[in-house]
Amino acid sequence: MSTTAAKAPDDRDRTRPTGSASRAGDGKDRGAPPRRRDRLSTQNLAGWLYSTPFLSLFLTFMAFPVVATLVMSFTDFGLRNVTDPFSAEFIGLDNYTRLVEDEKFVRALLNTGLFVVLGVPLTIGCGLVAAVLLNSGIDRMRTFFRVGFYAPVVTAIVAVAVIWRFVLDPAEGLIAGLAGQLGLKSPDFLASETLALPSLVVMAVWRNMGTAMVLFLAGLQAIPTEVREAARIDGAGVLQEFRGITVPLLRPTMLYVAVMTTIGFLNVFEEPFVMTDGGPSDSTLTISLHMYRQGFDFFHMGYASAMAYVLFVIVLAVTLLQLRLLKDKTR
Repeated sequence: MSTTAAKAPDDRDRTRPTGSASRAGDGKDRGAPPRRRDRLSTQNLAGWLYSTPFLSLFLTFMAFPVVATLVMSFTDFGLRNVTDPFSAEFIGLDNYTRLVEDEKFVRALLNTGLFVVLGVPLTIGCGLVAAVLLNSGIDRMRTFFRVGFYAPVVTAIVAVAVIWRFVLDPAEGLIAGLAGQLGLKSPDFLASETLALPSLVVMAVWRNMGTAMVLFLAGLQAIPTEVREAARIDGAGVLQEFRGITVPLLRPTMLYVAVMTTIGFLNVFEEPFVMTDGGPSDSTLTISLHMYRQGFDFFHMGYASAMAYVLFVIVLAVTLLQLRLLKDKTR
């Protein structure tokens, strides 16, 4: 009996893993098979290979210029350094301190601020009104009006300038003709230091409101009709429905439109460049236009680079402020 009970372990018992070795073996068995790991590695390699063209373009034309501009802003890089970029002298923060003493830059900063203060609310307001009107029963002509409002966004700035020069011409323009019929004299909008900037703001609003309208229209169509119908059943009027339902549910869209429109107006360049060239008397000079002149007219590339990074900081600060102020209301 004892001999039978004390049976010696066979070969299978000797090779069976026990304890931690068994758990380690089980964990290894639960891992991915070698073929699957090889297949994942091949897919990752293929993904990097397919991304190589984009990464090459991004690093060459985006990342490298951004870093080079930052380095250049601390140097006196100019026309003499084109053939030998490394000969530029490091001058520290001199370019940045020079901005404070530059009267044209201060004027450009104020003009850009006026563009934002006047243009952003008008663009958002006009885009929202147009979207509400298109969403409130214009079914057959909705596509036509969409195209009509959005056409200025994709129209070349030269064509837009031709149209607005005709509208604002003090002798034969559209406004001059209407004023003449009323016995009034049309002012020279683009030659007036007081009216030139507001005229460009109106032009910029007309050109950019189509984007805001399309975004607001998409947001309006995403609002459930049941919510509107319930408000009407409860006796809500048009203004009450707009204030209590439309505006709160459009806050995420409004946040996006406000941020993107503000960034666009802070970087405004084409309108003053084509219409007034910053005049008269720098009344329409913006930061982007002043930076362009310093960089490509006078070839003060180090100074222009410093100006670009100051504008970048302003854009970043304003964007973060908008996100902070509007984020709590969208929760």
